Amino acid sequence: MTGTVYKSTGSWYTVKSESGDFIECRIKGKFRMKGIKSTNPIAVGDIVDYELDKSSDKITGTIHNIHDRKNYIVRKSVNLSKQVHIIASNIDRVFLLVTINNPPTTTSFIDRFLVTAEAYGIETILVFNKIDTYDEAMLDEQLYLQYVYSNIGYQCLRVSSTEGKGVEKLKEMMIGKVSMFSGHSGVGKSTLANALEPTLHLKTSVISEQSRQGQHTTTFAEMYDLSFGARIIDTPGIKGFGIVDMEKSEVSGYFPEFFALQDQCKFNNCLHKEEPHCAVKEALEKDEIAWSRYRSYLQILEGDEEHYRTDDYADEKAGN
Repeated sequence: MTGTVYKSTGSWYTVKSESGDFIECRIKGKFRMKGIKSTNPIAVGDIVDYELDKSSDKITGTIHNIHDRKNYIVRKSVNLSKQVHIIASNIDRVFLLVTINNPPTTTSFIDRFLVTAEAYGIETILVFNKIDTYDEAMLDEQLYLQYVYSNIGYQCLRVSSTEGKGVEKLKEMMIGKVSMFSGHSGVGKSTLANALEPTLHLKTSVISEQSRQGQHTTTFAEMYDLSFGARIIDTPGIKGFGIVDMEKSEVSGYFPEFFALQDQCKFNNCLHKEEPHCAVKEALEKDEIAWSRYRSYLQILEGDEEHYRTDDYADEKAGN
């Protein structure tokens, strides 16, 4: 039998059968994924083959095969630096929720997420959430970031879950697709999902006043069927987003505005750092490329996992 994984808790997997039933399944033996050292061999969104086990009172299943993935998105495992954690697979679109404050989302985090999504061929749309809470300074910052990312080619939405602003437009973009919501804890993923589908009743939480960070309310990724013909994967909040190992020569290819210029550089292996006649650095000096993006690029290039939570945009505003 074949089905889709809707929830993974580490040892049990909730699989939706082709007939629409949900079956709790375990894995058969050890799963060895080709070329992926992963902490979780099976992820939400995976298509799997399973057999029913009717030996106990409750019908359960055993997964014995995973179908090839169309795509997947990963991050470095928090505790095991050599391994990755697959967040979800077979995704049509990712909506990355960004908040200017409460909690703040840094440009470094946004850029690292976008680079990973580009590397795995997943379309990402930036959703600026909680716009009803912005004062004039925060609104200026949000509109500037929207200007930066829309110029690169990323679609941007402005949303208020509580006031319903932008929710219908978001719905339209989700119809007929498997969408994933991602972002820091506290950016309002579950609240927005509830605004899209009030019957979901996903657990939400308030921001910690002390740390300005969200409290983790979603502990495992889970997929939901929505009444308007869409599916959504709600994911746990991500504090940091470590980039999975990439060759230095690859990184600029996942910055679309760098990729568009690199054939104009003098050297075809230009890393856009110290090399002469670099089209990317020339564009940077003309303010045709955002300095925050260039700083994110250098951090990724240098493998700087310690300082990527610093707010490059705040530095840029201060004229540093």
